[in-house]
Amino acid sequence: MKIVVATDKPFAKVAVDGIRKETEAAGYELVLLEKYGEKAKLLEAVADADAIIIRSDIIDAEVFDAARQLKIVVRAGAGVDNVDLQAATAHNVCVMNTPGQNSNAVAELAFGLMVMAVRNMYNGTSGTELKGKKLGIHAYGNVGRNVARVAKGFGMDIYAYDAFCPKEVIEADGVKAVASAEELYSTCDVVSLHIPATAETKNSINHALVGRMPKGGLLVNTARKEVIDEAGLIRLMEERPDLKYMTDIMPAANEEFASKFPGRYFSTPKKMGAQTAEANINAGIAAARQIVGFLKDGCEKFRVNKK
Repeated sequence: MKIVVATDKPFAKVAVDGIRKETEAAGYELVLLEKYGEKAKLLEAVADADAIIIRSDIIDAEVFDAARQLKIVVRAGAGVDNVDLQAATAHNVCVMNTPGQNSNAVAELAFGLMVMAVRNMYNGTSGTELKGKKLGIHAYGNVGRNVARVAKGFGMDIYAYDAFCPKEVIEADGVKAVASAEELYSTCDVVSLHIPATAETKNSINHALVGRMPKGGLLVNTARKEVIDEAGLIRLMEERPDLKYMTDIMPAANEEFASKFPGRYFSTPKKMGAQTAEANINAGIAAARQIVGFLKDGCEKFRVNKK
């Protein structure tokens, strides 16, 4: 069995060493394809692969067509919008992610962005504190739970909305569950976004919803670019000079945001939520273990596509 690690943005060496240890202990061959740049190199490398580990790499129908022996793809991370799930199912390939492995890293970055915003981008002027502020967590998954944990240390008043997470689960963590996204935004001074990019959520964070936030509202996005209605948010920030937007996913309209809202907007140059040594190692080794479990025992615990 051949396992290909196809990462245009490579794992750290210690993560690769961990992946190699897991796969070779199981008797499998490991092949590294790093910084490949051209898609043709990826297509060549996967031609005889039984399994692929990726990060943000695009795995589309053309890749599945080329990888005739492929049985499983594991995305080292939570989001799988870079994988064509329908094409995977059509080719009888299992797709998994590694939920939870990057969660603390993303949560810590969210708070880094929050502190930066309330301290006026560290420009030397007097800012405000997070303590006592109402924090809204939009989607209470692995990252949302970590955000809640950290927020308690800041002394924040914590609320959450998740259409798929029972109220009892949220409130068991000492977090106030609200009934709708509209209630969350109307209530909270700071909203931290953790929703996936789906047909239902794309452009859902819009003028009407964010416009419900109290004066001085702060929106923090460490989720996905596609969930933001950029034109609507720009219009709202023009109308409301009290609002701030901090994001870990550079918008398509980044230059417009930056030029129109200096001191109220910041984007990281690239998505950095999972860019820690710990998250890198955790996700990579988890991916290797899931592949071994699937190939040896048929374990599909983290499968995200249909059979």
